[in-house]
Amino acid sequence: MAEEVVVTRRGQTTIPIEIRKKLGITEGTILRVTLKNNEIVFHKVKSTFDLAGTSKLSYKKAVKLLDRMRSEE
Repeated sequence: MAEEVVVTRRGQTTIPIEIRKKLGITEGTILRVTLKNNEIVFHKVKSTFDLAGTSKLSYKKAVKLLDRMRSEE
C-alpha cells in the first residue's frame, strides 16, 4: 500500500485513514520515528492498553503484585 502525502511548512503530514485503521492508530497514539536506509520509518509504540491480557499472571496475582510495588514506593 503506497500513498502520497504533503508535508506542511511546519514539517507535518497526515497518515492516510486506511493505514491508520489497519494499524489501529488513533488520536493520542505514540509513534517512534527512525531513519533506516535513507527512509523514514514509523513504529507504533505499545501502550499499557496494548499489553493488557498478555501477562501469564492471573488478575488476582497481578493486582496483589501492583499493590506490593505501590507500597514499596
